[in-house]
Amino acid sequence: MDGTLTVAVHDFAAIRRGLEIPESDDILQHLAALPMAEAARKRAWLHEHERELARAARPAPGAYALLDTLHRRGDRLGILTRNAHDLALLTLGTLGMLAFFDASDILGRDEARPKPDPDGLLSLAGKWGVAPAELVMVGDYHFDLACARAAGARNVLVNTPDNPWPELTDQHAADCAALRAMLG
Repeated sequence: MDGTLTVAVHDFAAIRRGLEIPESDDILQHLAALPMAEAARKRAWLHEHERELARAARPAPGAYALLDTLHRRGDRLGILTRNAHDLALLTLGTLGMLAFFDASDILGRDEARPKPDPDGLLSLAGKWGVAPAELVMVGDYHFDLACARAAGARNVLVNTPDNPWPELTDQHAADCAALRAMLG
């Protein structure tokens, strides 16, 4: 969602500094390993920080038109995000994109193990009654690509001018408008 349907604004280095997390650590993994009280305090800080980002979210170029096209074609749409579920709903509402998704098809970090773990993608495949190979994961980061690979799904990298992860990428589109054009 963030960086795929939205203009990417997360400053992960600043988040790590704010949470006193080493630069090389994955934020969610680091928080999961902390003592309960410290983890709760830091998760609350992260949640509030991400809430402000959700309220100010801006759509990625072509994102609304892409979702509209997919929705009109009858494609089932889901969200798998490392963000919290309520913040995903807030972001989509801010962008005017919430109507494209069933709320139960939006999985955040509390509904599924965070990407690159394939748990969430496999959960959606099971819920929808489709083989993972029938799914296409669209994302902007190597976690998205690795998640799709681990699940046995296809992937499309978007919103990157080049492709820094060609070994993980099935297809690449410069942005959501280019991906929509690829649909024909």
